[in-house]
Amino acid sequence: MEASSEIEEPPLPLALTRFQVSEEFGFLLPDPLTELPAAYGPWMDIAHELPQLITSQQLRSRVHQMPQLSTQHLRGHEELHLAHLVLSFITMGYVWQEGEEGTVQVLPRNLAVPYWEVSQALGLPPILSHADFVLANWRRKDPNGPFLGPFVFRNLDTIITLPGGESLQGFILVTLLVEKAAVPGIKAVTRALGAVLQRDEETLHRALEELAGAIEAMREALARMHDYVDPEVFYSVIRIFLSGWKDNPAMPHGLIYEGVSPEPMAFSGGSAAQSTVLHAFDELLGICHRPDSAAFLHRMRDYMPPQHRAFVEEIQGAVSLKQHVLSSGDTRLRAAFNRCVAALADFRSYHITIVTKYIASAAAKAKARRAEPSARAGPSVGKPPAALEDKGTGGSHIFSFLKSIRDSTREGMISA
Repeated sequence: MEASSEIEEPPLPLALTRFQVSEEFGFLLPDPLTELPAAYGPWMDIAHELPQLITSQQLRSRVHQMPQLSTQHLRGHEELHLAHLVLSFITMGYVWQEGEEGTVQVLPRNLAVPYWEVSQALGLPPILSHADFVLANWRRKDPNGPFLGPFVFRNLDTIITLPGGESLQGFILVTLLVEKAAVPGIKAVTRALGAVLQRDEETLHRALEELAGAIEAMREALARMHDYVDPEVFYSVIRIFLSGWKDNPAMPHGLIYEGVSPEPMAFSGGSAAQSTVLHAFDELLGICHRPDSAAFLHRMRDYMPPQHRAFVEEIQGAVSLKQHVLSSGDTRLRAAFNRCVAALADFRSYHITIVTKYIASAAAKAKARRAEPSARAGPSVGKPPAALEDKGTGGSHIFSFLKSIRDSTREGMISA
């Protein structure tokens, strides 16, 4: 067995199937399951009613009535992924049902224990992450229809949702488009590393051009956020459900998972930094981030499916593309490499623009409204969250972090 794997590896050092990466969908789960076996009906029933249960503040009482189900009847990673998605959404709704002023300290046993078991089986943390929210949360309305058509989302939908209506659906599906646009770049990563090993400069040049094109397409996909997501709805309604219980003043002590541990545990909320795509591109291009930012990014890898994290680590341990381009003295390779770095820096700049609109500007408007004399004390659900005004849902200081990684990306250019 070992001998045959050694023979196969040199031409394809990073065969995507080894890392549960799809040739067609990249890091997205290909055509995820949308229903669990009948035994898990109590979970699915609650999951399909989440927006109404949360807005009417009935979710917690429904969870308390939920039977504690065994996870032993879940078969295969697709059923596990759907179970994790469902339990993640129920958990976020349970914790944040009454906004940041009405949080809980304990996740009840009938939710916490199966959630922990499914998380352990998948190697994911017991909190909603990018792997659930986007990668495993999509379906075709017509199973035989196209993934994308001229009207973009005509045949796409989410499997599970939360309050936020069309803006939440748009936020998830636009992020899905960014992941899908990255697929040619993910395949180009494997081709580029293979080409470096084989000293095949023509293939390497072509791979770098494909990578740059994919990053540019990701930026175009991200721009669709303006078309589908209302900034006020994102900030005031959606954002709190992506918040975690680590580095969050609204839940400074974390959360006790009853029946799992008597001590509270702290996990970061959902963050774009949990997407494997940019980690893979950074490692290929040899981008070195500043220590604070690098430490946060490294911690976000714990929120990726383990196989995807292994893919990034494999690239990190591979031969240095940047050193190869430098030592080759090939001006075409250098230009193609720099085009990739410039596209990545541009993508990160554009992400800052999006965050400014959807968080900073929206936060300023929410703060102004709170200061108005007419702002009466009312129910906390639907109130714009204040605890994370200057932080990302993952817990980072958002603008200093985003500008730091953008600037260190720019510094990765090879000077003439």
